[in-house]
Amino acid sequence: MRAGLVQLCASDQPLENLVVTEGLIRQAASGGAGFVLTPEVTNIISTSRRHQNEVLHPEADDPTLARLREVADELGIWLLIGSLALKTGDADGRFANRSFLIAPDGKVVARYDKIHMFDVAIDATETFAESDGFRPGNQAVLAKTAFGTVGLTICYDLRFPHLHRDLARAGADIITQPAAFSPVSGAAHWHVLLRARAIETGAYILAPAQCGDHAISTGKARRTYGHSLAVDPWGAIIADGGTEPGVTLVNLDLAEVAKARKRIPSLSHDRPYRGPA
Repeated sequence: MRAGLVQLCASDQPLENLVVTEGLIRQAASGGAGFVLTPEVTNIISTSRRHQNEVLHPEADDPTLARLREVADELGIWLLIGSLALKTGDADGRFANRSFLIAPDGKVVARYDKIHMFDVAIDATETFAESDGFRPGNQAVLAKTAFGTVGLTICYDLRFPHLHRDLARAGADIITQPAAFSPVSGAAHWHVLLRARAIETGAYILAPAQCGDHAISTGKARRTYGHSLAVDPWGAIIADGGTEPGVTLVNLDLAEVAKARKRIPSLSHDRPYRGPA
């Protein structure tokens, strides 16, 4: 299986982002990718709740989802839309941060709402309160495909190893980790955490990312780290997308999953314990 990691520098205009995203998906497919992955919030990078309310849609009416389903069908590829920001109709007005796995016939085979919200104060310029605008999910998601079993996660989920372990123990050969990572924490933690999750689970970790300085028409400016990564089940980085928008192609051999888990079968070595007090 060849995978294609799409790296974006999305703006706060969903229809403009759709044009760019579709072009890069087509580029990945023309390079032989049968599984193409886009980053977190593929449709919009915005810090303005008012602007988001003006341009976002519920899932049933979202133009990005509708068009990318058509593209997956046309190209005959598996497509992970890393996530879309979507209206939910919740009384508090919060959005969903939702990942979609789309089959080669254009059908949605899995949905995952980001569980862990990015509520942090990294430094004076890097402060986020994702839960102010987005509601958290509460369901881990696994999907069986023609090429293997895929576990879905999004961005800040990376810091919660038990989620990845649960997905691997349930059968995930590949864990998707689309992101819009902070440059500060990205430089310190992105590569090492992705390698750790791969080593702990014996799974491929595929992490398409947002990158660069995002064009924001209203609200706080936003910059993301980039470096879309593919990590093999032994923890080796096999592809790095750097810091510019584009496509990174990588070949996956799922026999490596079984090989890594046989060498160190830690997924079957859990023992009950007490405490700590």
